[in-house]
Amino acid sequence: MTAIGALAIADSRRLTETADVIGAMSLEAMEGTGVAFAEGLIAARPHPGQAASAAHLRALLAGSEIGAAHRDSPHRVQDAYSLRCMPQVHGAVRDVIDQLERVVSVEINAATDNPLVFAATDDQPDGEVISGGNFHGEPLALALDYAKAAITELASISERRTARLTDGHHSGLPPFLSEHPGVESGLMIAQYTAAALVNELQTLAHPSSIDTIPTSADQEDHVSMGATSALHLLEVIDRASIVLAIEGLCAAQGLDFRAPMQPGAGVGRAHARLRSAVSHLAADRPPSPDIAAVGELVVQGELLAAADGT
Repeated sequence: MTAIGALAIADSRRLTETADVIGAMSLEAMEGTGVAFAEGLIAARPHPGQAASAAHLRALLAGSEIGAAHRDSPHRVQDAYSLRCMPQVHGAVRDVIDQLERVVSVEINAATDNPLVFAATDDQPDGEVISGGNFHGEPLALALDYAKAAITELASISERRTARLTDGHHSGLPPFLSEHPGVESGLMIAQYTAAALVNELQTLAHPSSIDTIPTSADQEDHVSMGATSALHLLEVIDRASIVLAIEGLCAAQGLDFRAPMQPGAGVGRAHARLRSAVSHLAADRPPSPDIAAVGELVVQGELLAAADGT
C-alpha cells in the first residue's frame, strides 16, 4: 500500500498540473476568459491547491492574443463550470494529493510490525514486547480511496471540456472539430472514448475501505482492504491520463482553428509540443494512435514541461 501510494503521489501531481495545461488549451480554443482566475478573487477562498492551480493557469495564459481579442468586446460574462471552475476542481485534487503525501510520509517512517519490541528503560529494565495494531492499513486505505475519487473528478471535468469542444453550439468551432463536418466525424469518437473511460473510473472510484471481509478464524475481523484501494488508484491514474490526452487532442485541434491568433505563451508551447507528435486532423483517420501519442506526452510529463518551459 505504501509503496504504491508513494508512486501514485508523483504520478498524480504530474497529472493534476498537466490538467491545468490542457484545460488552459481548451479555454483558449473556446475563447474563454481568464477573469475567474484573478488573484484577488482566488485569495477570497484561500485553499492552497486552488491558489496554486489559479496561479498556474494565469501563467499559462499570459500574453494571449486570443484572450486580448475578445477582452473588450461583447462576450460571455461567465464560462461553463468546466472552464471557470478549473482552479476550484483541479485545486481540490491537489489538496487531496497533499493529504495522501502526509499519510504516506508518516507511514514510510513508522514501525508497523507486530509485535513491537522495545528496548530496556529505567521504567522497564527488561524491555517490552507489545502486540498491537500498527499494521492496520486504515490510514492508508482511506487516503488512497480519497485520491481515487479526486483523480476521477479530474477526468470527469476534463471530459466535460472535451464535450464542449466537440459541440459547435458551445465552442464556436466546427462541429466535432472536423474540417468537413457532416461528411466526416472528426473527433466525435474520441469524445465517446472519454465518456466511456469516465464511466469506468466512476466504478473504480468506489471506496474499497468501506467494506471488510474477516479472515484468520475471525481474529482479523476488520481489515482495511487498502491494497485493493492502492491497485485501483493505479488504474484510475492510467484511465484519467487517457481522458486528459483526449481533451488535449481536441483542444489542439480547436487552437488550430483559431490561427493566426496566438494563445498564451505556455499554451502555445504545449500546443507546439503536441503538434510535434500528432498532426492536425485534416481528414478522418483512426483516433487510437493519436490518443496514444498524446497519452505518452501526458504520462511522461513532456506536455507539462513544454508548457512550463522547464
